[in-house]
Amino acid sequence: MENLFYFLGFVQILVGVYLVYEGVRWLAYARRRAGTDPGFYSPRTAVICPCKGVEPGLERNLTALCEFDHQNYEVFFVLASEADPAVSIVKRVTAQSRGKAHLAFAGAPRECGEKVHNLRAAIEQLPEGFEILVFADSDGRPGHSWLRRLTAPLSDSRIGAASTMRWLIPNTNNFPSLLLAAWNAPILTMLGEDTSKNFCWGGGTAIRKAVFEQSGVLEEWQHSVSDDYSMTSALQRAGRPIVFLPECLTVSYVETDFDGLMEFTNRQMLITRVYSPKMWATAGATHLLFCGTILLGIGLTFRNLLAGRPALPFAALTFLPLLLAAIRSALRVTVGQEMLPTLKSQIQQQSWIHLLLGVWVPYLYAINFVASATTRTIRWRGIRYELISPQQTRIVAR
Repeated sequence: MENLFYFLGFVQILVGVYLVYEGVRWLAYARRRAGTDPGFYSPRTAVICPCKGVEPGLERNLTALCEFDHQNYEVFFVLASEADPAVSIVKRVTAQSRGKAHLAFAGAPRECGEKVHNLRAAIEQLPEGFEILVFADSDGRPGHSWLRRLTAPLSDSRIGAASTMRWLIPNTNNFPSLLLAAWNAPILTMLGEDTSKNFCWGGGTAIRKAVFEQSGVLEEWQHSVSDDYSMTSALQRAGRPIVFLPECLTVSYVETDFDGLMEFTNRQMLITRVYSPKMWATAGATHLLFCGTILLGIGLTFRNLLAGRPALPFAALTFLPLLLAAIRSALRVTVGQEMLPTLKSQIQQQSWIHLLLGVWVPYLYAINFVASATTRTIRWRGIRYELISPQQTRIVAR
């Protein structure tokens, strides 16, 4: 058992050192991107935001989508029906918007996720003449220059899409909200300079309408519950690269309880299992091995202490992987502060979340992997779906 731990511990240290190296390179990429000039590319752009239900800060989030420094765009909010509780807020935002903002209704979904159904309906109702499609989420609050920066790379017609990612800021100090923020952060470092490894995020993706149509995204969405994974698959098949834009990092304010935490994290992992099984299997094995190594190290350390034998080597091999994980978390916090300068002090005050809780996030991931391996059913905004395959979704109950 001790020899096994020595082997696993050294492997985790080597992997950790490599990931810190990659994290430093990722930080350099983010800083280079932040220093680029988005230029004057200003095509006619449609910003599409599906909405469902009232969430904390909804009106401020939607208002932010109407206040970009991009002169040539219109916002389209889309809901399933007028019975949605968010309708009054959306109507107020569209009425008060300085630019053009519209409200559309999609009807009830069939054989696909409600969000995907809303997006499909919005695009089918979209007036002619828009060159760029931008997809945003109602729980995000992008900055003033977000749209201009997000669409800038599309001036190169070879680019398939430009995408970013969210940074979660807890509205409360309850443990589930803090843990959710720490859980989300590692996803950032999955994206970077290598366009072949990037994927679209539904809360912040820009794509030329022509590329969207040529790649068959609308058809890919027809029976899907995941807008971002399905769009990524369509672009990959078409050989279109996806550019990651850390300078467009989108803040999202979160409040949740334990049930909400587990529902969200398990859902994300099950969607990954169905739509990207190789990524799911690789990440699952990596996290489970990390968790097993640390638990084994803690057990051997205490066993030797109680037996009066030397425990320092076991403690050191247990501690070093955790230290390297904390360093990676610090690099992510640095990017969060630099990409979101107006929130720098708040992110800095919350950095302990990522440094302390972040090293234990793999255990939550491990729980998510186990849970996602035992079911194909998720609950998303009040609707239960069975994810039969990437091309087949069944609505279980509303």
